[in-house]
Amino acid sequence: MNIVYKERKIVSRLLAVLLSALLTVPLLSSCGGGSKTATPPPVDDTVVGRTVSDRQTEAKKGMGTGQKVALLAGAAALYYMYNQHKNAPKEGAQGKYYLSKNGRVYYRDAENRAHWVTPPSEGIRVPESQAQQYRQFQGYNGNTSGRDLTGISSSAAPAL
Repeated sequence: MNIVYKERKIVSRLLAVLLSALLTVPLLSSCGGGSKTATPPPVDDTVVGRTVSDRQTEAKKGMGTGQKVALLAGAAALYYMYNQHKNAPKEGAQGKYYLSKNGRVYYRDAENRAHWVTPPSEGIRVPESQAQQYRQFQGYNGNTSGRDLTGISSSAAPAL
């Protein structure tokens, strides 16, 4: 004689429904949201260093002996480099540069990773007529006082 208790039947059905629901949660949570791609963290190239851009060497070649030059280092050099590259059509080290909210300059590589830009330690020689706009920044002709790049707005910079 088989006796089936009604209580056990209800409890086993509820348990089966509960376990089935719990098994579908991981499946449903893994679906969707795949279109969002997180950008990788920025790469700090300050230790490795960077080569001086081709534009700087071109500027040195074109200067005559009678032309006055100014030496840009630190924030002044960084802002000069940013202004030279901010409208570049391509990406990468010789491409478009961006100004971050914290006052640093960076570029993005082919994998969309941000790389911080550091000015050359020897500075950049710029014709004095071009360098006048950088007079207020630190590093203009060896000047240690002046402003840094924080607070300069950059509307076209993608998020880091």
